Amino acid sequence: MTEFLKVDDGRLAYDVTGEGPLIVLAHGMGDNRAAYREVAARLAAVGFRIVNTDLRGHGESSTGWASYTRTDVAADLLALIRHLGGPAVIVGHSFAGGAATIAAARDPELVSAIVEISPFTRAQKIDLGALASHARYRKGMALLMGAGLLRSVGLWKRYLDHAYPGLRPADVADHIAALDADLRRPGRMAVVSRMGMSAPTDAGAVLAGIQCPALVIGGTLDPDWADPGAEGEGVVAGMPTGLGRLEMIEGAGHYAHVQFPAEVTAAITAFLKVSPRG
Repeated sequence: MTEFLKVDDGRLAYDVTGEGPLIVLAHGMGDNRAAYREVAARLAAVGFRIVNTDLRGHGESSTGWASYTRTDVAADLLALIRHLGGPAVIVGHSFAGGAATIAAARDPELVSAIVEISPFTRAQKIDLGALASHARYRKGMALLMGAGLLRSVGLWKRYLDHAYPGLRPADVADHIAALDADLRRPGRMAVVSRMGMSAPTDAGAVLAGIQCPALVIGGTLDPDWADPGAEGEGVVAGMPTGLGRLEMIEGAGHYAHVQFPAEVTAAITAFLKVSPRG
C-alpha cells in the first residue's frame, strides 16, 4: 500500500514491507520504486523492514519541486528515515547512489551503512578515446545525452534497452512499458532532464566524509562508463580507508538489481552479515 510523506512543498510516495532493521531503497532517475520489486521482496524475506520510495518527481511522488539535485534527494531520504524511526541502511541506484553518499555524510547517526549500485557519485568526464573505440559506451552516452537534452521518452526507452544487455527477467518489458506511460505525464521528462544535468560534484565533495561501511555494486557491461570496474574502484578509493568495497556483477548492465536480483541481494546480505534463509 502506498503511503505519503509531506516534505517541504511536495510529497514522497513509499511503501513498507517486512519487519526488522530498516533499509531504504532509492531508485535512479527516470525510474520508479518498482525497479526494486524483486530485491525488496528478497530482503524482506531475510528479516529487514524495507522502505521503497519514489524519488521526487518520479512515480507517485509529486513534481513541482524547486530543484532536483542529489543533495535534495539526500534530504528527502533522511526525512523519510526520521519519519520511520531510523537509523537505516540506504541502497541507492545511479543518481541515488550519490544521494546516499550525501545522506551518510550529512547525518551519520541516521545512516548505518550505504549500498551504491552503479552510482554517479564522482564528477564525470567524457572519455573521448573510448567514444571512438568503445561501441557500448559511445551508444550509451549518445542516448543518455539525447534523452536529457531533448526530453525524449523514446530516446530514454532506447537507452534502457541498451542498459539491460543480455539477461532480462520476464517482467522487464512490463516495467519499461509502465515507465513509458509514467514519463509521458506532464513534467516528468523535464525532471529527468534536470537530474541528468545535475553534476554529482555535491556527492563527490563529501565522499571522504562518510563514516559508515559502504558497498559499491557495479555491472561489468554497464554502458555508462568505458570501464565500469575502474569507476567503482574510484568511488571506493574516495571513501575513508577501509570503509568501502566493490563487487562487480558479471554480465549486468546499469540495472544489476533488476537483471540479477538474487546476486545483488546476496551481495547486500553478505555485506550486512545476514545469512539468507531458504
